[in-house]
Amino acid sequence: MAQDRPGDSKPPGETQLIPTEALPFTDLQKEYLDGFLRALSGQPDQAAPADASPAASAGSAEAEASLPPGKRAQLAWLASGKRLSKEEQIKFDSDPLDAWPRIAELSAQGRLPVGEDIFRFKTHGLWNVSPAQESMMCRLRIPGGILRAYQARAIAAAAETHGGGYVDLTTRANLQIREIGGAHMAPLLADLHEAGIVPRGSGADNIRNVTGNPTCGIDAHEFYDVLPLCRELHHHIMHDRTLYGLPRKFNVAFDGGNSISSLEDTNDIGLRAVKVDAGHGVEEGIYFRLALGGITGHGDLAKDTGLLLKPSECIPVIAAMIRVYVMNGDRGNRKRARLKYVLEAFGVPEFLEQTQKRLPFALRRLPETECRLAPAVDKAGHLGIHTQRQDGLCYLGVDVPVGRLTVEQLRGLADLSAAFGSGTLRLTVWQNLLISDIPESRLDGALAALGRLGLTHEPDAIQAGLVACTGAEGCKFGMAPTKSTATAITTHLRGRIRLDSPVNIHLTGCTHSCAQHFIGDIGLLGAGVENASYKGAGFHFFIGGGYGREGRMAVPARRSVPAPEVPAEVERILRIYLAKRTDAESFTQFTARLPDADLQAIFAWDGAAADVPVSQSAAALPANATTAPFAAAETL
Repeated sequence: MAQDRPGDSKPPGETQLIPTEALPFTDLQKEYLDGFLRALSGQPDQAAPADASPAASAGSAEAEASLPPGKRAQLAWLASGKRLSKEEQIKFDSDPLDAWPRIAELSAQGRLPVGEDIFRFKTHGLWNVSPAQESMMCRLRIPGGILRAYQARAIAAAAETHGGGYVDLTTRANLQIREIGGAHMAPLLADLHEAGIVPRGSGADNIRNVTGNPTCGIDAHEFYDVLPLCRELHHHIMHDRTLYGLPRKFNVAFDGGNSISSLEDTNDIGLRAVKVDAGHGVEEGIYFRLALGGITGHGDLAKDTGLLLKPSECIPVIAAMIRVYVMNGDRGNRKRARLKYVLEAFGVPEFLEQTQKRLPFALRRLPETECRLAPAVDKAGHLGIHTQRQDGLCYLGVDVPVGRLTVEQLRGLADLSAAFGSGTLRLTVWQNLLISDIPESRLDGALAALGRLGLTHEPDAIQAGLVACTGAEGCKFGMAPTKSTATAITTHLRGRIRLDSPVNIHLTGCTHSCAQHFIGDIGLLGAGVENASYKGAGFHFFIGGGYGREGRMAVPARRSVPAPEVPAEVERILRIYLAKRTDAESFTQFTARLPDADLQAIFAWDGAAADVPVSQSAAALPANATTAPFAAAETL
């Protein structure tokens, strides 16, 4: 693989691959390269005696073959005369998986990691988030987002003892603990490990938390319960060192056809359950369609490959694809090191051919038109009260404002789930959680207990779709305060706008797009703003994103809106939508039927205080009114 060089031109939409010039090698690189090149050429090791046996002469080749794939990929990159990126050089010099002694050493000294240790520690789930917070953050691994009550209590204890006394829910159905002092790094990890929470690989160039549907196993509309697949892949990753040290991070998600989406099409590999009836050339049953190359921060949703996998084939195929990626990903340019760019350079057919070579069974293909797809998702399904497939049981979708819980609330939710349900908390990609298996006869008691925690299940058309990353309040990359701005949006709109369906509003603090602003109905990207009257944090606005069947990338609408003006700007956008929509169109339906140019023309604004026509449905409510709940989640 090669990389773009700054200043090189290429036709629009075409990737131009240009070799990076050779640079001096380090002594360690020279040592590895000498053996690697001799192994490739079949030459005996220089240190071998002249009368060495053929078996001894082949020793260097065997030694090179025993290296992890990531190391062999790095050596091949160097052998072609190209330079490793800074992060690849760190991995080349010392495997981050072996950083535990260094973590323990710095913990004993009460010091935060600096320099190369910052990158290495991420493989163990630890981030130095200075200067946003002079402390560490720990991202966990919770496969499928399913958390047992005892684990939730252990996480709460860890956050209280070693962190800031709260946890953040993430857009990968995961948790983060923040404000961890240097002395607490190793003790925190030890406490988490003892509870069965192992953050290894949750950061750096590794496969991140494996996601699935939060209603797996309880959803009446489900095609397939994906939790066993999430767990199987999780443990496969955890216990196979060859699946670490990737060119960049890697995301995998399963969707079993449930009413709440797993956003599988935003992942590098997304698998979606479908049904195939008899008469289509394959055995009747449930399969998974496989899509590749999702990376919304780079403007792409995963694209269907035509592959149709049995559930038992999913893990071997995923592992094979990751190994193809490991050997062919860009090791010099971090901006082009994701799977999307391997697919662009290889072409999907070649990528699938390389995958096939690593499998003991033949891959099958079937057009999507010959598959039965799951019903459309319920965008309100992660809030409110909903019946389960099990008679007499329901699940409760709990609103977690801006995705943050105190340790008291997390403990209380664990106790609530054990007292009224099955002791299970189900995290969602919408930064909230579900409590399942509550008998309908005990629902009132569960709701009362939830209220005592200062939380609610009430469906709210704004809160249901509000997603915010950590932003400048807790991330060194954040350009703007996302969580406080999200709270300000909710406060401003409540009592002003009446909505009858959820509107997804995604606030992300930087171009890493952890909150996936490109798939929001309204996406906000943090930016610095400077003009005649304001200098500070702000946001660029994007309109019309979607996922799944409504998948599309949002288009830019406004640039550089000062953060204090964001709530009023969101109100203006919503009033335009309500005034111009047809009948009861959702925001997604309204924007989907309009060309990009029309969207930009409708929602762009030069800052003038022009009045926007308001339909009767958008009329301002009394000051003490609340946002209208939407019907989809009102009843059991």
